[in-house]
Amino acid sequence: MLNNQVSKAVRLAIAFGAVSTAAFSANTFAAEEDSVEKVERIEVTGSRIKRVDMAGDLPVTVIDRAAIELSGETSVADLLRNTTFNSLGSFRPQSGSSAQGATTVSLRGLGADRSLVLVDGRRLPKSTLTGSSQDLNSIPMAAVERVEILTDGASALYGSDAIGGVINVILRKDFNGAEVTLGSGRIEHEGGDRENGSVLFGASSDNASVIAGASWSGRDIVYARDFPWSSPGGSVYSNNFTTFSTDPETGERASNFDFFSPEATCEGVGNENFYRIGDRCGFNFSAVSADEASIKNRSAFVKATYEINDDWSIFTDINIAQTKSFGRYAPGLDTTAYDASSDTVFIGADSPNNPTNPNSPIYDASLGLEQQGLDYWHRFAALGNRDNNLSTELKDIGFGAKGMFGEVSVEAGVRKTINESHNVGEGYILRSIARQYINDGTYMLNDPFGASEDVRGAMTVTTSRTGKFNQEEFYANAAFDIMETDAGAIQAFVGFEYRSEDYADIYDSLSAAGQVGGSSGSSAGGDRSVRGLFFEALVPVSEEFELNFAGRYDDYSDYGSDFSPKVSARYNPIDDLVLRASWGKGFRAPSLPDLTQQPSESADSVSDEATCLAIGEAADCSSQINALVIANPGLGSEQSDQYSLGVVYQVTDAISVELDYYNIEITNRIRAFSAQSIIDARLRGDSVPDAFTVSRSPNGAITQLVRGFGNDGSLETSGIDFKANSMFEFGDAGTLRTNFNLSHIVDYSTDGGRNFVDDPGVPQMRLNLSNVYSVSDFDFTWNLNLIDSQCEDITADGECEGHIPSWVTHDLQIAYNTPWNGKVSFGAQNAFGKQPPLFASGGRDYNFDLYSGFGRTMYLNFKQSF
Repeated sequence: MLNNQVSKAVRLAIAFGAVSTAAFSANTFAAEEDSVEKVERIEVTGSRIKRVDMAGDLPVTVIDRAAIELSGETSVADLLRNTTFNSLGSFRPQSGSSAQGATTVSLRGLGADRSLVLVDGRRLPKSTLTGSSQDLNSIPMAAVERVEILTDGASALYGSDAIGGVINVILRKDFNGAEVTLGSGRIEHEGGDRENGSVLFGASSDNASVIAGASWSGRDIVYARDFPWSSPGGSVYSNNFTTFSTDPETGERASNFDFFSPEATCEGVGNENFYRIGDRCGFNFSAVSADEASIKNRSAFVKATYEINDDWSIFTDINIAQTKSFGRYAPGLDTTAYDASSDTVFIGADSPNNPTNPNSPIYDASLGLEQQGLDYWHRFAALGNRDNNLSTELKDIGFGAKGMFGEVSVEAGVRKTINESHNVGEGYILRSIARQYINDGTYMLNDPFGASEDVRGAMTVTTSRTGKFNQEEFYANAAFDIMETDAGAIQAFVGFEYRSEDYADIYDSLSAAGQVGGSSGSSAGGDRSVRGLFFEALVPVSEEFELNFAGRYDDYSDYGSDFSPKVSARYNPIDDLVLRASWGKGFRAPSLPDLTQQPSESADSVSDEATCLAIGEAADCSSQINALVIANPGLGSEQSDQYSLGVVYQVTDAISVELDYYNIEITNRIRAFSAQSIIDARLRGDSVPDAFTVSRSPNGAITQLVRGFGNDGSLETSGIDFKANSMFEFGDAGTLRTNFNLSHIVDYSTDGGRNFVDDPGVPQMRLNLSNVYSVSDFDFTWNLNLIDSQCEDITADGECEGHIPSWVTHDLQIAYNTPWNGKVSFGAQNAFGKQPPLFASGGRDYNFDLYSGFGRTMYLNFKQSF
């Protein structure tokens, strides 16, 4: 391949493709001075074949080390969450979730399980907390040299999950000396203080090199009550009662959802968070629960290479990462249901805690109810909050060799990853004892704080959850030239991979038996092996035009096999212009949890008219129902078809632009049937899997719903990415570098239905603008971030209702490069303290996955190199 002007210009365009939270380093432009002899072939994410030009037939965005430092971010997770490609936001550590300590990224808004994360080209193991997505917290920030983001499907090279794209985190290799970094930050509101630091060493000789280091970062817990928009939560799990009725046809008895609470059992029971809402009692759970869990990451790593001779070398990579997280939820809760086996309800008619019992201290004649058994909905505030302490640890070690057999470049390696977690929960309710004590009056609902320590201790249980997702891997590949043509060499790459996965998510026996109140989840576990064969061929048709062919066959031991082909092209009609296109197929294998999870209970929020009317609320209310989540061992893989078209143009020596269009269609989609979708489908008479049922009481209220995963329908999305980069030198007056990134969603729909763009949580556009002005020893950075406006709600006929405004934030930083080879950076993320748009979303006052509620974050970082 010729190292002409366009190759250099295009490499600059790709190198400038850093995300908005970062800028790009001035030394990037040093590549322009390279001669033909100095340019070597390199491998870029999206192709296994090394080439001279980074700008090939696929769109790749690069974030280099200097860009990472200018971003002000302290973790790989936060860095990637703020890219425009994380279109609809993604999961981050949150209190009240079974995946409390995990952080993910979701390319194209397709989900974390369709966004593949690699570290040095090898697959990052799945999180023990989800079993289906990868946790970015296990990647040490200090070890990162650069991040390459391929925004195109890549199952033909990397296998399952690479539908939305691939993120390849490249760790440092060539480093000599020592480096120490320290930093801290503070958010505008109470809590959320953060810290970060690292120590790095590197040394090399004529035939060996080693780099080692340790890093740490963390953020304190943030409580919901400390946000300025915090408002009382009014959960019915407080101190309420409901009556029962009997279905005349089935004989089934169920709650009528007619919530009521005698005066003696609400305000004045010993906790200010109980308060009256009309005839029922509410509990202000937001006064004690955390919004974002604390997160603390620790890691140590070693990379070493030894050259045996001119042709062969061996290498090893070792990484140990630990994450600890603390989350606090509101006190535990419980509700009882009719027991058909004994034909009884829990609170008997003669119970001292029954307000229809004339001999009860909470008897309330004004209820007008005859003496009868009741259901209760109680919040055990007297037993304290629920605290979850999570610890995960990843140990990753790899060893390999690479060299030459004649003209063939080969590489082979083995890798073992041990990924384990342990979660301890305190303050949870032992249902059997709690129900006994409430029924016999040992624990009185009108004086819960009057119960003795022994009574409260007997009602409380400590839960445990242990998980693992271990991998063993072997791989071998070879790269070689097939033949020379007038246009250049036809290059090929072939390889084999074997991977075994061992997964388990084990809850303690009481939780698994459904005896723990205020908790959800169930055990799962299984193992599988995967064998993959893949190839790639680069065929230069002329000096201006090349084709790339790739394919991969994956065989899974548990569900079957898939073949993923891909064809791409690159056309260079003139020196400053590159046209590119690609087409390919991809797949996502069903996850081990989807196939093996044991049935679990869940309290789901739904909108169901019959249920709302039954509990005395407006017909369009939101209510909680009891759901049972089940596995589906018959799941198959989902398939994708995708294509992209793009253009890269070097406008001048200082300005380059890129424009790419993508189109992705997923069929045989693996999706979780939500409680709401099952309710709506049953009411319309639409088809859903037979196992997913809705049970109702005589007055129409939902008593139980069964849901889970299934292969159903399609998802299609298309959009445009635009990048513009520039660098202007002003002599002694300094240098200005600008980077503009825009991701625009044209369509996002399922099953051929309406376009979801502008729905709540689906902004049409994300935009980042980064500006770095360097003069003398100073760098001044200003980053602008925009998330587009959305509708606040969508009516039944698909019309937009209400308005969520655009969210624009500004990040500022000033950095001073000291004469003693140090660097001091002071900055403010969201410098003007812009609040997130407030609207009900997932039980919070704002979209927790898409926006940040921290307000202004001030930080100070120091780096010293030796």
